[in-house]
Order: sequence, then structure tokens, then C-alpha cells
Amino acid sequence: MADGLEVTLEANPTSVEADKFRAFHTAGINRVSLGIQALDDASLKFLGREHNAAEATGAIELAAKTFDRFSFDLIYARPEQTVAGWTAELRRALDHAVGHISAYQLTIEQGTRFHTLYSRGELVLPDEDTQAALYEATAEVLGAAGLPGYEISNHARPGEESRHNLTYWRYGDYVGVGPGAHGRLTLNDGKWGTRTHRAPEVWLERVEAAGHAEHEREAVPPEARRDEMLMMGLRLAEGVPKARIADESGLPFDRAIDRRRLDRLIAGGFLAEDEARLTATPAGRQRLDAVLAALLG
Repeated sequence: MADGLEVTLEANPTSVEADKFRAFHTAGINRVSLGIQALDDASLKFLGREHNAAEATGAIELAAKTFDRFSFDLIYARPEQTVAGWTAELRRALDHAVGHISAYQLTIEQGTRFHTLYSRGELVLPDEDTQAALYEATAEVLGAAGLPGYEISNHARPGEESRHNLTYWRYGDYVGVGPGAHGRLTLNDGKWGTRTHRAPEVWLERVEAAGHAEHEREAVPPEARRDEMLMMGLRLAEGVPKARIADESGLPFDRAIDRRRLDRLIAGGFLAEDEARLTATPAGRQRLDAVLAALLG
């Protein structure tokens, strides 16, 4: 393998998967990302997880012994969660973290059990002010511990950032291989979107018959490339190089983005611009969906 190649496995912290860590490492996995989600049994039961808090911490400890690099994720803005409770949970998590923690805000997706409960009024999330305070507490606690937020939901010590995720956020090329996977490829004649069949059985039939299961590739037009780059890149604290925006859109930066919209967002404290880069401020990253809507229309 090339020097510095990152091979990450996403795993659940059940005892069944944790027992396989050494075999995964022998097979070439050099980083593991654990779906911990919470550090107390009541929250894990609410989230529908199959592991308990003891299994979670045991899996983290085993990962630390097996892999040089590992991460785990937590979910916040759970019903009745307070800033004080979340801060205490983060500090417990830091007892086990080495280089990387992901902290995702609980969202309600259509078609899920949570959406059904939410629609019935049986699941009540913290109000917007509390959600904002939880987000800010996450940045404060993890940043003070030496894991600054390099992306909206991801915190790492310098050099421990997730390399494959940085590829997506920096709008690099990536190959989607498995069932339902998407990809972006820059070829001689432009940028192309790829996607594969979602159903595993159809995917496997196509692979066996043709060597791949891709649908027909679709060209990504310059305006869509600009939009995709901004949607991904403004999630990062480092922002987006203005030269890349110009390259992807095929226009000079000041024509690639509506100057009046941009200036309003800068004046409002949501975006920042220097000679080389466009970045979202901490306030802008916290409200990025609204910022992007205002910027791109």
C-alpha cells in the first residue's frame, strides 16, 4: 500500500464485531470508526442501539489496543438533554478519545421510527436555542481538549482528521463501488457522477455479468460543480479555495458567485473572505443550510 493510505472500517461496538478487530487489522484495516452514539444505557435504548454502555467503552478500549488510529461518534440534541448533561458526557468520552471524535446532532428523517413518533408528538426534541447551545458546548469542550472542530460535526487533533472524508469535503475524486454507492470522477472531458444499483442482489448480478454495477455515468455541469463544492467545502473550518471555485465553475470567482449575496452574508458575520479562500464563520457553519440557500438561491 502507498505510504499514508487510510483504510477505515465503520463498525458497531457489539461484542461480535469487536472480537473481529484483530482480524480486520491483519486484513489491512488501519483505522476504525465506532458507532458509539451515547455513553448511557437509557439513551442507547432510545436510539435503538444493540450495544450497551459497557460494550461501548470496551470496544473503544479494544480499538485503541488494536489500531493506531480510531474514532467514535456520539449523537446529541436527544430528548430532554441538557447542556450540563451533554458536557459531562463529552468529558467522559474524552477519557477514551485519542485523536478524533464525531458529534452529530439528532435529526428526524422521513420513513424512520423517529419520524413516526415525532409526528405523533411522542418524541420532543430540545428547542432551537438549546440545540444551538449544545452545538456550541461541543465546540468549546472538545476544542479545549485539543480536538478542534475541523468540520461541522468532526473534531480532531491536528493530523488526525479523517482522510477519506476530507476527500469528499474538499471535492476530490472518489470511486463508489458497493450497492447504492455514488462517486465523482474527473476525466479528460469533465467531471462525471457515478452511481451503482442499490439492491445488493441486482448489484451482484451486474458485477458477475459485466464486471461492474454502474448505471450510465452522468456529466456534472459547471454550475452544479460549484454548488457541490460549496455545499461540501463550507462545512470545513478551512473553507474553499477561491481558485477551485473558479476552476470548477469555469468562471472568475467574482462571476461564479453572486457578489451582492456574498457581501450580505459577510456583513452578517456568516461568511469570511480573504485573497485565497472563502470560509464559513463558526456562526455560519452552525446555520450552513440557511447560509447556502441565501448564497446560491
